[in-house]
Amino acid sequence: MAAKSDRLEARLTSAQRLEIERAATLASESVSSFVVTAAVQRAEALVVEHSSTVVPAAYFDRLVASLDEPDEAPGLARAARNARRRKRIRAA
Repeated sequence: MAAKSDRLEARLTSAQRLEIERAATLASESVSSFVVTAAVQRAEALVVEHSSTVVPAAYFDRLVASLDEPDEAPGLARAARNARRRKRIRAA
């Protein structure tokens, strides 16, 4: 286990402190251990929650199907034609 040297402080009301102390006692943990465990669990849950995007199945199916359907891209086609023209002019 890595040595614990970092500190984190928080301001709380007397009621919050009392609630945390009660919960730590019920868990048979020190207040510090209880707070760290609770904070780390919440942090891990939030990171997992925000590391992926969940969409309804029907939306996902439409998205994947749309990737198989070519779109007209007139701006892209025009840029490709212009690039080919410039290349021919430079080669000549």
